[in-house]
Amino acid sequence: MAGLGADPFLAPALGEALAQWLAQLRALEGAAPNTLEAYRRDVARYLKFLSAHRGGAEGIAAVARTTQSDLRAWMAEERGRGLSARSLARALSAVKGFTAWAADRTGADATTVLSARGPKFRRKLPRPLSEASASEILTEIGADAREDWIAARNTAIATLLYGLGLRISEALSLTGADHPLPPVLRITGKGGKTRPVPVIPAAAQAVAEYVRLCPHNLTPDTPLFRGVRGGPVNPRLIQSAMERARLRLGLPATATPHALRHSFATHLLSAGGDLRAIQELLGHASLSTTQTYTAVDAARLMEVYEKAHPRA
Repeated sequence: MAGLGADPFLAPALGEALAQWLAQLRALEGAAPNTLEAYRRDVARYLKFLSAHRGGAEGIAAVARTTQSDLRAWMAEERGRGLSARSLARALSAVKGFTAWAADRTGADATTVLSARGPKFRRKLPRPLSEASASEILTEIGADAREDWIAARNTAIATLLYGLGLRISEALSLTGADHPLPPVLRITGKGGKTRPVPVIPAAAQAVAEYVRLCPHNLTPDTPLFRGVRGGPVNPRLIQSAMERARLRLGLPATATPHALRHSFATHLLSAGGDLRAIQELLGHASLSTTQTYTAVDAARLMEVYEKAHPRA
């Protein structure tokens, strides 16, 4: 991913500094490529704004000493070009990270930037399926497949998403070495972090049925889930299968593969699951991310209450 910091409109020294910071994020924190690219765009825009705002090229030490007035002007410009509060909060987070790195390198005081508060925004709540709908999806997702092994594959993948709470990328990263599924899978998630995930019997059985029917040679060092020609499964194939299944079942557009992971967490919480344990199962870096499911659970409870409560 060379050249992440490259930008023809950025001073060479700042471009090099940005590239070094991104390389550190990739090497030490295992940041995903999409995250790095988003950070590159956000920080590059910020650095170019500072140069224009101050009337000249900025050095790395000057960037670390940004004033409150500079920050307010930058955030006003970003909002003025239509950036949402959520996106601006992400951009500010990237700017803070780069500024802290720059301050550490130069000895500058970055307190002003690091203490800046981002715009408030309302988090979107996850949209899980009901338990009945999730069960229907597992039955229906392979119903229109042209071959039995493809139907079994789609069912196995959906079962891993709902039964183990995996991301679709995590399910598709499994290899032949993972079959038969062990009692506990070691899953590598975002940032290269691994976590143990207990395997429920239904998931082990679904994968075993797929392997029994699969016409391809599933060697330990090759993908477990295969496409028609034997290559890795494109996530879009599973998304399309899910879309067709939800249309047949009359489910909303929010019934996506990732909604099965949301459903896993929400249903586990509803059954009395511990929030910290659910965080570990999902591989969330922050408990606050997992806590959104408590809001979902409360919202569903209120919905049931409002439907059932007698009104005068």
